[in-house]
Order: sequence, then structure tokens, then C-alpha cells
Amino acid sequence: MVTEESTSGVSRRNFLQAVGVGSSAGVMFATMGAMGLAPTAAAQPRSESWVAPLRSDFTLSGRSTKKVVIVGAGPAGLASAYELQKAGYQVTVLEARHRPGGRTLTIRGGDSETDVDGVTQTARFDDGVYMNAGAARIAQWMVTMDYLRELGVPYEVFTNANADAYIYNERSGATPGNPIRHRTAKADLFGYVSELLSLATNQGALDARLTAEDKENLRAFLRSWGSLQADGTYAGGNNRGFEVYPSAWNEHGTPLPGPGTVSEVLASKVGQYFPFELNWEQAMLMFQPKGGMDTTYRYFVDAIGRQNVRFSSPVTGVENTAGGVKVTYTTPNGKARQVEADFAIVAAPPFVMRRWDTNWGSGVDAALGEFTAGSPAGKIGLQYRSRFWEDDHRIFGGITETDMDLAHLWYPSYGYGERKGLVIGYYNTGANARAYADMTPRQRERRAVEQGVKIHGEKYRSELESSFSIAWHKVPYIEGAWAFPNTQSAGFKQLQQGAGNVYFAGDWMSEISAWQHGAFWSARYAVQALHTRVMTA
Repeated sequence: MVTEESTSGVSRRNFLQAVGVGSSAGVMFATMGAMGLAPTAAAQPRSESWVAPLRSDFTLSGRSTKKVVIVGAGPAGLASAYELQKAGYQVTVLEARHRPGGRTLTIRGGDSETDVDGVTQTARFDDGVYMNAGAARIAQWMVTMDYLRELGVPYEVFTNANADAYIYNERSGATPGNPIRHRTAKADLFGYVSELLSLATNQGALDARLTAEDKENLRAFLRSWGSLQADGTYAGGNNRGFEVYPSAWNEHGTPLPGPGTVSEVLASKVGQYFPFELNWEQAMLMFQPKGGMDTTYRYFVDAIGRQNVRFSSPVTGVENTAGGVKVTYTTPNGKARQVEADFAIVAAPPFVMRRWDTNWGSGVDAALGEFTAGSPAGKIGLQYRSRFWEDDHRIFGGITETDMDLAHLWYPSYGYGERKGLVIGYYNTGANARAYADMTPRQRERRAVEQGVKIHGEKYRSELESSFSIAWHKVPYIEGAWAFPNTQSAGFKQLQQGAGNVYFAGDWMSEISAWQHGAFWSARYAVQALHTRVMTA
């Protein structure tokens, strides 16, 4: 999805452009100040790929505004409605579920969810305790942060990396079955690698110290850890970040120039500030809305107007007409209704909309069929009567990594110092997520706790008060955690063009699926395409 280009050297101008794209003026100013540069007009942040529609576009041109029906009240749907309404469009949002946010689902006490198998759970969490069952973290470079600030959503730091969290491997390591702190594991690993690299400066030293299998394991680690090419050389990679980050509609991103030579890198002494997370999607600092991720979408609904958003109204058909579109949906009382508009933006999962009655043609249907099914993923929230991970283990936020089928264990990044708290007892994907999904909620809890006890001791069982679990491929009208596109396929390019008076949006229509950032950018491009068409008609 993302093409790599290597250039020599990193100029201050290119670096500032990388900071500026997608950032606020304050971020740019602070960066320039840190570099000792005076701000100039040429260095201000640019966003040439997104031009928001304005009310003046209509008033100054004498055109009348249009009516748009939007299918889906997740990030893409609500952002589409928000941007269009700011420009004066009349919007109606149809949402199949009983609440906004889609996969940005926050579970609080009293919330109930029924899966596609008819299994119902009701959360029994205390007031102030919540579980982000889907989206849970936001990188600071993401456009999501812009919407939080624009809407006035309060936010706080999400601790994505914690040196005092654990690594727990049952099947590998020097002491399998014993948790080890992240900082200790890193210190040991880096120490031995440094020693072995030092030994390698002496001819034959590695042969005397390592077996053939040891050397291959070392080479495999170095290839992964150092993002090396097949021939063992380093030429940069996505972990370095981007000059312009991927968004949507074939905006694949622009890699940063470089890297510099080994001498230049050593001279920069960047190793003194070695980051815990190198992944460009998740590098610290990360954030979360206060009170739960879905807080953002309550703010969106308020901004759009609750009278313009219809919940428990699943769509069953989308039809292009001579004058626009006609969308059929079912009301909360079970009656079929239709809404007509000039245009539609459909922000539903592709494999869900293929079951609708449509007339957008076999080509579009085949393109949607490239997304065969949503990826399985699951989480469980475990409420405890004490925050023993803070009191006994001195872990305040962050993630423990394991090789067990629970995969990841998350500690809360909110409620520090309070009596109770909630741990994400597993966050798994693929086959492990399917295995947990096939269990009853009580069995999921038992399995997660049995494994968590190995890391945190008996309090992980004895302090437990309640739980709530989710299997995303079993959530009605969503049916998967994410779906990744082939952005180079002819079908995907056709979806980018829309179908008659219908446009498509969603993180699955972006360069960065599985993130709100991708959904927001896809919405922006759909809005921009629709508005351009209106203004040039």
C-alpha cells in the first residue's frame, strides 16, 4: 500500500514539511522554535489534498444546497455529515445500530449488546469504569486529533508503552513462564546484541561463540529489529515515519528523505533517546478522549443535530434514480421507509452492503466483493475491586505482551488513584479471536483469568468483580474488526469514483484501515468529490 523511496540527506525544509502536514500551526511553530528558525509563511502547514466545502460556495455562486443521505453513524459517516452540514447541505444519517460510533464502541455499566448468535451481555461496571471495546488510541499526528480539538472533545494521554509492563512468554525465552519487565528484556537484548556485534569485530569470534542455528536466529533478529534489506543492508523503512502520512484515494504517503550515513547517524547521538515504539502508526505520544472513545461521536451527533441522525434504522436498499438517490431502511418499529436525496454517502462495511437491494451494477458489487469478510478480533474488559497492578506491580498504564492466546493485556490509562479499575484481559485477532468468540461469555472470562493469574498472581482472580467481552465478527451490522483494501485494484479505483449519485467512505476505503484517521480521510475525499460535482454541474 505504501511505496518506499530513498533519497540522500534530510534537509531542515523537508523535516519541517513533514511536521507541518496534518499538524496544527502550534506544532509547526514549536518545531521551528526548537530548531532555532524564525517562522515564515512558506513553512506554515499545508493541506492541499483537502479543501473543505464552505457556505459561501453556494451563496457567492447562486447555487442551491443539496440534500445528502448518509448511511452509517461511525467515524466516516458522521464526519461526512459534519463537513457537509457546515457547508449548508441538508443531511440525514441512517444508523443500523442503537448508538453512534461503529467500532469506536465504549461499554459502560448498563450497556447491553446482542451478537449475531443471539447472545446478550449486559455490562455491570461501576460508574466511571468503562471499556473501549474497539478503537482505543490515537496517534498525535492523526487527523482524529484535529476533530477532537475542533469539536471540543476533552482528551488525555493513552499510555501505549510502559517500561514497567511485562513480557510473558510461556514457550520461549531464558526463563519461560516467568514475567519480565519490558525495561529488563530490552536491556538484556540490547546488551547481548552489543556484545555479539563487538565479538564480530574479531575474525572467527562468532564461530567460537555461536552455533549455526544461533547465528541464523541472530541474523533473523537483526533483519527485523534493524529493518534490513534481504542483503543485510539498511535503506530505511516505514518505521522512520513519513513526510506526508497515508490517507485515502491513492494518497500512499511520502517517505522521509534518507537515511543518512552511519557516521551521520552516530554523530547525531539519537540512540540516547531510543523510542519504545517505532511503529509509525503507534509511536508515542498517544491519546484517548476522556470518558471513552465514543465520546467523540456523541459530540459529532450534537454538532450535526440529533434530529438529523436516525438510530436503529438499518438500510436494506440503495437505488440511483433519475434525480438522485432513494434509500430504503427499516424503522425501529419494523416498518419499511424510504428517504430520497440528491446524493448518498455510504459508510457501511462492504460485505454488509452487498446484501442490500441496489442498482449500482455488477462492477461495483464485484469491487465490494474484494472485501470478503471482516477480520476477527476480540477483547474482554475485567473490572477489579482494587487496582492491584498499580499497588502491587507499580504498573500505571501500558501493555503487557504475551505469547499466549490472550495476546495483549492492557492496563487503564485513566482513573489513576481510584479504588477500582478495568483491565483489558485479552486483545487478540485471527484464530485466537475466533476461538474465544466460540466460547460463552463466562468461558471467555474464565480462560482470560486463568492466563492472567500466571502474570499477576491470585489477585487477578480473587479481585475480579465483573466482565464484558466482544467478538467483532459477531457484532450485527459490523461483522468484523477491519478490512484491508487492495488500493491498486481496478475495483478499488472504481469505488473511489462512486456509483452514480452514491459515494463510498470508511476506513476500508483508505490507506490506513483499522484507524479512525483512515475513516476520517475517506470521508473528506468523498465529501470533496461530491461537492466538486455539485459546484461544477
